[in-house]
Amino acid sequence: QVQLVESGGGLVQAGGSLRLSCAASRRTFVEYTMGWFRQAPGKEREFVAVSWSGGSTVYVDSVKGRFTISRDNAKNTVYLEMNSLKPEDTAVYYCAADTRYSGSDWHGYAYWGQGTSVTVST
Repeated sequence: QVQLVESGGGLVQAGGSLRLSCAASRRTFVEYTMGWFRQAPGKEREFVAVSWSGGSTVYVDSVKGRFTISRDNAKNTVYLEMNSLKPEDTAVYYCAADTRYSGSDWHGYAYWGQGTSVTVST
């Protein structure tokens, strides 16, 4: 069982930056695939980024060049650095984890955080 706790959300103006953090309870964090997803009101949950245990990362096209996923295995924490934020980035952001080689499909993740809200104003 893995517990995930996100933090770092908030209200920011368009063009601003935020850094989300997700702390995991598991000491074998380094073995886990870590993903970030988001869900805007009235919309489906959307893949944002994934970081695999080997270090590779993938992003949804809409955030490429603006968002960076990184992980600190010593702190059991994954981050999502978000720059040049746009109003369409407004959503609740969720951290997810799994031991499998999960990707952009949220069904592939067994463990989820409670979410942190990001609001980007014009």
